[in-house]
Amino acid sequence: MSKLKTQNLKDLFSGEIILQGMPELAYIFDKEGRLLLWNKNVEIILGYSREELLYKNITDFQDVSDRERVFKVFKNIINDGKERAVEYNILTKSGKKIPCLGSGSLVVVNNKEYLIGIAIDISKQKNAETALKTQTAEINRLKNQLQAENIYLREEIKVQHNFDEIIGASEVLMKSLYRVEQVSKTDTTVLLQGETGTGKELFARAIHNLSSRRNHPFIKINCALLPGNISESDFFGYVRDAFIEGDNMRIGKFEMANHGTIFLDEINEIPIEIQSKLLTFIQEKKLKTKSSKTTQLDVRIITSTNQNLEELVKKKEFSKDLYFYLNVFPIIVPPLRERIFDISLLVESFVKRFNKKYAKGITKIPKKVFALLENYSWPGNIRELENVIERSVILSNTSLLKVELVVKPSSDKNEDILTLSEYERAYIIKILNMTFWRISGEKGAAKILGMHPETLRSRMRKLRIKHP
Repeated sequence: MSKLKTQNLKDLFSGEIILQGMPELAYIFDKEGRLLLWNKNVEIILGYSREELLYKNITDFQDVSDRERVFKVFKNIINDGKERAVEYNILTKSGKKIPCLGSGSLVVVNNKEYLIGIAIDISKQKNAETALKTQTAEINRLKNQLQAENIYLREEIKVQHNFDEIIGASEVLMKSLYRVEQVSKTDTTVLLQGETGTGKELFARAIHNLSSRRNHPFIKINCALLPGNISESDFFGYVRDAFIEGDNMRIGKFEMANHGTIFLDEINEIPIEIQSKLLTFIQEKKLKTKSSKTTQLDVRIITSTNQNLEELVKKKEFSKDLYFYLNVFPIIVPPLRERIFDISLLVESFVKRFNKKYAKGITKIPKKVFALLENYSWPGNIRELENVIERSVILSNTSLLKVELVVKPSSDKNEDILTLSEYERAYIIKILNMTFWRISGEKGAAKILGMHPETLRSRMRKLRIKHP
């Protein structure tokens, strides 16, 4: 806007009539930023008297965070005479902030420079804009959650479970299944305790499928496989800012499991820094993101472990408080060596499945095969049995099932009694020696043991097994 030259400042406004007639805030500052003239709205809206307003500096009306930016715009108008507009929060005498859009232009009167400005209250527009951003953020959150659920479900579909249902009729299994039936109708936290390969995940799914949550998500997290740098975001998600879209938003597994069940497999492997946050969630059932929003969630928690958590608590490797919250309803998933009666049922089920998978025609299972399998200790439990039967089906070229165990059946006679950890360590070392310490691949130790390679590496670190 070009500089306006008039005889005097009051003539420009005809004795302030024009200034007073403006519907918004209107004012005139000298080039040092001191307030000289203003309309009545300035006094009414800002709450100052005329005596208080006179010679007030332009920065006295701005929030601290806006002062430097607004004063820079003011100086630019004085320097080049161009009209400019700026958004800022105007401060009332009481300290209330009013979002405004201000504009200013330069006039020259008797060779003196003045800034004429007006300010418009844009509170309604700002509120509408904030509401729109909130709605957009919620839409994006729901979209991301749906995408995350779809990705998770697609990955789950690819997983081939050890068996389609819990197979067996032994007394010890029936006792455990009775406890499953008891607890499934509640929302109680369940701790499944059992050795590797006993089918703890299948028990967790059974609890979920028998509950009122069966039509909602069942989300699994294997705590032993969580990379350290993303474990927290895997659990609780990540939001840098409530209004930022795209890759800055990540939906955590707990939010994905809302109204459903989350299964924390190998809970003993959960990073110590996550344990306190998990405890807080269990207590409050609220998810606190890095945005200002707190989400109330309805999630049933089932955990599993192949370790003695009480011993880990004593060693201060596991939170005592978290253990008490998780151990509300413990269920023992029995090892296969205590379910000898179930081995024949499991073998028949596996042979039927692998017959179909590999187009085999095995119809006969010799009694000596059952005797061989029933006399073996099965340190890898049902997962190990499944692997043995799959390998045997592949190698059998007739209708007769032939079975060769990688490790000879052990006898309790003349053997030292080992702890479970010592037995597991010795068995893993045997398999590693047999595979020349090859962990992954079709002929690797992980395949024989029925483990994911990373799970085997984790167990090796835990048991202090090192390559010789």
